[in-house]
Amino acid sequence: MKHKAKILGALAATLLASSAAYAGEVRVMWYSDGVEGEVIKDLLDRFQKENPDIKITLDNVAYKVVQEQLPIQLEAGQGPDIARVTNIKELAGHWLDMRPMLKDAKYWDDNFGSTLDWMRPDGSDAIPGFMTQLTLTGGFANKTLFEQAGVAVPGEKATWDEWVDAAAQVSKSQSLPAAFAIDRSGHRISGPNVSYGANYIAADGSPAKIDDGVKAFGSKLVQWVADGKMLKETWVAAAGSTYRAAADDFINAQIPFYYSGSWQVANLSSKIGDGFDWVATGSPCGSAGCSGLKGGAALVGIKYTKNPNDVVKVMEYLGREDIVKEFSERTLFLPAHKGVVDKGGLKWVSNDKNVAPALDAFVKSAGQTLPAADALPSWKWANAYYAALVTRLSQVMAGEMQLDEAWAKMDQDIADKVAQAK
Repeated sequence: MKHKAKILGALAATLLASSAAYAGEVRVMWYSDGVEGEVIKDLLDRFQKENPDIKITLDNVAYKVVQEQLPIQLEAGQGPDIARVTNIKELAGHWLDMRPMLKDAKYWDDNFGSTLDWMRPDGSDAIPGFMTQLTLTGGFANKTLFEQAGVAVPGEKATWDEWVDAAAQVSKSQSLPAAFAIDRSGHRISGPNVSYGANYIAADGSPAKIDDGVKAFGSKLVQWVADGKMLKETWVAAAGSTYRAAADDFINAQIPFYYSGSWQVANLSSKIGDGFDWVATGSPCGSAGCSGLKGGAALVGIKYTKNPNDVVKVMEYLGREDIVKEFSERTLFLPAHKGVVDKGGLKWVSNDKNVAPALDAFVKSAGQTLPAADALPSWKWANAYYAALVTRLSQVMAGEMQLDEAWAKMDQDIADKVAQAK
C-alpha cells in the first residue's frame, strides 16, 4: 500500500504542475517559507488585471514537492511554466533562456548579473530568471529565555562550542527538551563545515573527498545529539536527504538557539508575535572563520513551456525594480537586485521591533562568509554533497552506523551521483 500511495502522490504532483494546456496559460509552481505566497499572489493578480489575455495559475506546493517531484517532472520534459526553486545549478539544463525574448537583456545583466551563474550551465550567458531573494544561513537566539536563565547571550566572535554550551545552560535552567537545533539539511551545515576548514571542491572542479573540516563539525553534531544538547528528532525522524526545518521548535520556545537562515525572519515574526524577544546571531565561529552560506531561491522559466513569450512577460513584470523592491519589503527578504540594493531605503513592512535588527545582522554577516562557502551556490555538485552529508550523519545519529563508515559512505554517495550524471 505504501508503494501504491507513493506512486499516486508522484502522479498527483506531476498532474498538478504539468505543462500549460493552452496558449496564454502560465502555471507557476511556488513554495513558501513565510508570507511570500500571499505577496506573490497579490502581485500576480495585479499583473493579470493588466494582462487579461494571460491566465496565471499559482500552485502553492510544499517545499518537498519542489525538491523531490519537480526534478522527476523535468526529466520527463514536463513541469510548470515557471518555478521557484533552490536546486538551481544542478537543474540548470532545464531552465528557459529568456535572453533572446527579453525587451532589455542589459537590464537583467546589470541588476541580476552577480547571481546569474548560479542558475545557468557553466560557460553559458543564459538568463533563466532571477533570485527572489538572497539568503544567508545564520542563527537565532530566544533572548527572553536567555534572560530568564540569567545566561549571557554569546558575543560576536563566539565559537560553536560556546554557543551550544550557553544554550545548554539555558535549556537546563528552563527545563527545555534541548539546547539547540539545526535544520536537517546538508546546505545548512555547510557554512559551519567551512568555518572548520572544509573545502568541497577539488582543483579540477570535481567533488573533493570528505576532509578534516567536514569531520570536525560533523563529529560535533553527532556528539551534541548523543549528549542531548541538539534536538535529535529534527534529524532522525526523516530518512534519506529529506529536508526538515526546526523553526516550529524555536517558535514554540522549546529551544533557546536555532541555526537556519535569513528566510526565517518573516516566519518567526508572524508566528512568534510578542511571545518573546529574539535576535539574529550571525554564524558561530570555527577554527577557520565564522561563515554562513549565501544562497536563495530563484524564479526560473522552464524550457518545456508551450508559451515562452507569455512566461517572459510575467518574468519581466516580476523582475521590475519597483516590484522587486515591494516584494522584498513585504516578505522581509534581502533583495538580489543591484538597483534596489544600491538605492537602499528599503522600508521593511513590519511593526515587530525584532525584525529590522535581525535583517541588519544578516546584512553584516554577509561580509563574513569564506571563499570556500561563496564558491558553492554556482557549483553543480553542491546538492550531491549536501545530500550525502545529511543522509549519512542522520544515520550515525540514529545509531545505524559509525562515523568512520559514514565518511566513506559519503564519498561513495557523491561519486555515484557524479557517475550517474555522466
